[in-house]
Amino acid sequence: MKAPQKIVSGTARTLMVHRIIVALYSVLTLAALGRSSFQVLTKFEEAPLAYSLSVFAAGIYLLATIALALGAKPWARRIAFGSLSVELVGVLGIGTLSLVRPELFPDATVWSQFGLGYILIPLFLPLLGLWWLRVTRPTQ
Repeated sequence: MKAPQKIVSGTARTLMVHRIIVALYSVLTLAALGRSSFQVLTKFEEAPLAYSLSVFAAGIYLLATIALALGAKPWARRIAFGSLSVELVGVLGIGTLSLVRPELFPDATVWSQFGLGYILIPLFLPLLGLWWLRVTRPTQ
């Protein structure tokens, strides 16, 4: 029988950072779900691409929040890594596209201008989450 895997850096500081990351993702999830739901239900025809991307971002945030909260489980860590990676690619891609081709985004998404409407938290939070996954990866 394999010995249980231990988390590297199980310090109080690492645990505090984990709680902060999960709390920030929880707030971002609620904000993105609220915003995207309102946009889709009230004015979807005005900017279908932007609002669809907002719904997608909200789903990614929800998945990341749950996976990060359960981060000690190997399957949750894989899901967290995948969702954070998708989020980072989305923020960088949509952020760049919204600056280069603003006509595609008559209204902002969560990831427009690298998350400027959310004080750039969507840009930095996946980097923080990926860092946390790396420093707390299980030892063999």
